Amino acid sequence: MQIPQLIQERSPFVSLEFFPPKKQEEWPGFLETASELKQLRPLFASVTYGAGGSTQSNTLEICERLIATCGYEIMPHLTGVTADRDKVNGFLSAIKAMGIENVLALRGDRPAGFAGTDAELFGVFPHASDLVAFIREHHPQLAIGVAGFPEAHGEAPSFAADLAVMRRKVECGADFVITQLYFDNRIYFDYVERLRAQGVTVPVVPGILPIRSLASLRFTLQLCNARVPGQLINALMKAHEQGGASAVYEIGVAYAREQVKGLLDGGAPGVHLYTLNKADMCLAVMDGLL
Repeated sequence: MQIPQLIQERSPFVSLEFFPPKKQEEWPGFLETASELKQLRPLFASVTYGAGGSTQSNTLEICERLIATCGYEIMPHLTGVTADRDKVNGFLSAIKAMGIENVLALRGDRPAGFAGTDAELFGVFPHASDLVAFIREHHPQLAIGVAGFPEAHGEAPSFAADLAVMRRKVECGADFVITQLYFDNRIYFDYVERLRAQGVTVPVVPGILPIRSLASLRFTLQLCNARVPGQLINALMKAHEQGGASAVYEIGVAYAREQVKGLLDGGAPGVHLYTLNKADMCLAVMDGLL
């Protein structure tokens, strides 16, 4: 079933993001984690797609196994980086054969070690909107999600320019938005208000990453430009000094719970949890909130 229809039928909700383990021997443990999270009754689960399609075959097989093992409504990611039309058509035909009706269309980032030109990297689909338009024209049976950046994409020259990019994605056929992670709910609600003022009326689902450790937070901040409130940083540092890793974990759970509660109370349609392929923290965060 298409995700926009699912959102209409059940809100509030939680959805989940997984990444395909690179090593086959890690897959059984991953599927156990995914099965454990079934108790959250996720509306759907997304599966990432490596830079330049580097894990495309893993993405497809993991999608197939999640459907068979967990019965999840699946939304694979798809990036336009280094892709051509035949490659994209092949991927979309493969998910269609699995009964998948949703895809998250992304421009994608430069793959590590890529030495080619920008023309080679972004030649066919230079923007996410180009990929969205292609999918809408050639695979109209799919619902298309796109990424939103409440604090603006790192390459955006301005916040206004980033909002214009989002409007263009929707004009090209995007049906819903999942946001990049952030740590202040005011940023999300302001972002939605600005999008509505631009005429963007599709659902905007907030993406939440519970902070598991200081190391995981540092790694995450290397990948995106999310700002961390000083109050949260101070709480994490104090917890680490006084109680170590377990205390940081508890602060991360408590903060994410407050984020989720505030979002749902404020009218967000649901929340999308970046699971990092871990069940325990997601279960602790969502306990009793839905």
